Amino acid sequence: MAARRALKAVLVDLNGTLHIEDAAVPGAQEALKRLRATSVMVRFVTNTTKESKQDLLERLKKLEFDISEDEIFTSLTAARNLVEQKQVRPMLLVDDRALPDFKGIQTSDPNAVVIGLAPEHFHYQILNQAFRLLLDGAPLIAIHKARYYKRKDGLALGPGPFVTALEYATDTEATVVGKPEKTFFLEALRGTGCEPEETVMIGDDCRDDVGGAQSAGMRGILVKTGKYRAADEDKINPAPYLTCESFPHAVDHILQHLL
Repeated sequence: MAARRALKAVLVDLNGTLHIEDAAVPGAQEALKRLRATSVMVRFVTNTTKESKQDLLERLKKLEFDISEDEIFTSLTAARNLVEQKQVRPMLLVDDRALPDFKGIQTSDPNAVVIGLAPEHFHYQILNQAFRLLLDGAPLIAIHKARYYKRKDGLALGPGPFVTALEYATDTEATVVGKPEKTFFLEALRGTGCEPEETVMIGDDCRDDVGGAQSAGMRGILVKTGKYRAADEDKINPAPYLTCESFPHAVDHILQHLL
């Protein structure tokens, strides 16, 4: 196997890795400062569809994270890019707080279905509308297919089970734009001048964060915060490059062993 290039970029997941809803992971702000003090480029990649990028940025700033909007790449951005590319009028099955990221997109008389995490909209009537559109040939675009995510009150269903239900009912396959898709990780690196083999991804989801990144040619560090459950690291092959307690521990490893 060819020797890896020197580390130039670190991709960091947000919810579950740096914070859980409105609470920061202990020590995460200081660890991010230590990482920024090095020569590596830092980008933030998230599958969150519960809020717009602007709302997410405000949440992070309230938690005292030094992050700018142009450093964040979201699956909502990737979904909007695909909608514009396909020139479709989507039925937006997303949380109302995520709608600003689709401002200007034509949604009347929909001929496509875009589905993210939308707990308030996941009921029979709305899902049945999506089902009928898909039966009539509309494409299904899944912002991501996460099985579950971490909230303050515990684990909660992600959009994946609902996407899978629509796929099953209509005998169709969704186009997935968020993690763990290879194109998502490559798009996050676009403009940085960094290659996948020069990049490490840090996240709490063994499949979407670590498995996806490693499939794209990166190294993946799994943290035991957020949605992590015991033995998650055994669910993917190859195993994570590293499994550690939290984001600060991941930064410690990077500073000690990868730079």
